[in-house]
Amino acid sequence: MKLILGLGNVGEKYLFTRHNVGFMALDRLAVKEKFSFREEKKLKSFIAKVRLDGEEFLLAKPTTFMNLSGEALRAVIDYYKIDVKDILVIYDDLSLELGRIRFRASGSDGGHNGIKSIIQHLGGNKFARLKVGIGPQQPIPAENFVLQNFSKEQLVTLKTVLDTSIEAALYYFKEGIEKAQNKFN
Repeated sequence: MKLILGLGNVGEKYLFTRHNVGFMALDRLAVKEKFSFREEKKLKSFIAKVRLDGEEFLLAKPTTFMNLSGEALRAVIDYYKIDVKDILVIYDDLSLELGRIRFRASGSDGGHNGIKSIIQHLGGNKFARLKVGIGPQQPIPAENFVLQNFSKEQLVTLKTVLDTSIEAALYYFKEGIEKAQNKFN
């Protein structure tokens, strides 16, 4: 079983904020493929089990809020016995321009508290990630910028990049990180 973890914050007030692009990507996939998420309190996540391109996937959106995302990931992988090599984390990156995505096989948290929590709970930084650009950052503190909603103009670009992110995630699981990086970075 493969796991795609989309990062974000739960609650109406965060629904369309920049920090929620991980949730938005999985929600977009749910609409496209006609499935829904259910809350699994013991896994600290909203979960969906689906079959995509002939492969079984577990999709998870943590209910722990961004800064504790690692707690939810740990609960999910321990319960389902998922190997770290079968995980892809989708999240926002303010250093990337809106409309751009980038795969990474490993790396630092880059100042992202959700990734910092995941690294802490996995005990290492060797897990695949798909960064979705939300920049450029305005001249305000990063913690304020990521909690702002996208403008109407940006939402048009966002829909396209979310569709590309879904395509890229599925491609990654079929072809591997190198081919995914060559095609989508």
